[in-house]
Amino acid sequence: MQWRLLDDNIDQMCRFNDFMATHPKGHVLQTWQWGSLKGAGTWQPLRLVVEEGGEIIAAVSLLKRQLPFRMGSLFYVPRGPVLDIEREDVWNLLLEGIAALAKTYQAVFLKIDPDIKDGDPLWSKRLKQAGFHCAEKGEGFEGIQPRHVFRLDISPDEETLLANLQQKTRYNLRLAEKKGVEVVVAGRDSLADFYKLLCETAERDKFLIRPYKYYENFYDFLVPAGLAELFLVYYEGKAIAGALAFRLGEKAWYIYGASANQYRNVMPNYLMQWRMIQWAKSHGCTMYDFRGVPGDVGPEHPLYGLVKFKKGFGGEYISFIGEYDLVYRPANYRFYHWLEPRYQKAVRHFIRAKKKIKGGR
Repeated sequence: MQWRLLDDNIDQMCRFNDFMATHPKGHVLQTWQWGSLKGAGTWQPLRLVVEEGGEIIAAVSLLKRQLPFRMGSLFYVPRGPVLDIEREDVWNLLLEGIAALAKTYQAVFLKIDPDIKDGDPLWSKRLKQAGFHCAEKGEGFEGIQPRHVFRLDISPDEETLLANLQQKTRYNLRLAEKKGVEVVVAGRDSLADFYKLLCETAERDKFLIRPYKYYENFYDFLVPAGLAELFLVYYEGKAIAGALAFRLGEKAWYIYGASANQYRNVMPNYLMQWRMIQWAKSHGCTMYDFRGVPGDVGPEHPLYGLVKFKKGFGGEYISFIGEYDLVYRPANYRFYHWLEPRYQKAVRHFIRAKKKIKGGR
């Protein structure tokens, strides 16, 4: 048994992705292509595996980013690492390999947020023994990945899934069909329509989005590889909603959604989610992830409508164990956590000021 850093070639990519697609905890954010997408920006992907008898038995797609002021770098593992945690020897060897890379790249710390339910006793034990500490920033959407999601078992037939929808959800889905709403799998030439809807949604709901180039890269890296698809919703010939969705092995995830301010009365998002569930089933998926919600909140919460919408499809509310950090250079780690919120606040202020200036022209 040994750990190894993989070379950047198609054979290694296929081996790596095959492991992710077949492992129960494999995740699309741990695929080779997701690392390549992030590598087109400010991150550098590093793919490390543990092998036994020539077979991959543990893997991690690790994203490295340089920190300012020559502090070193940070390591981030989105929804990983992926391994059978029962084998302590494999876990220790994987961490040994990451530590060796941390020394090479002067990493200040390693951040992970594995696809593991909150309260898992063995994961909690392994993390504590290895020296990880909880790095959660708060509830809701304050982490890098959502802490709380709804997931639906889509292995039953469509008739059963429809029967399991809440009555209002089923009514709204049928209403959209009756009104003539149409959901299509769209090509790359429709990205501009999707981005226009995304900008409209961001303006309405007061959140920041990435530049258009990011979504072009998203499409180019993931869709041809069979890991994602773009959906658009049309009403009277006009695009009124859209989404990007992932799939890997037997799992599918809703990821980025957008909708117009008009025509919300024809319930496009209900039909869009149902068509994406049908798409996932057609590709052999048994799990559909509706992505983030702010938590198990009540009607008084400002985002309760989002919870109610996703809950209406009959999924299970799940909380993950969250973010954990393993610190390699404590002094730099403390300075980074003093600096980072101030930097993020300055960036948000700059972007909003720029948008105000642009809007005033």
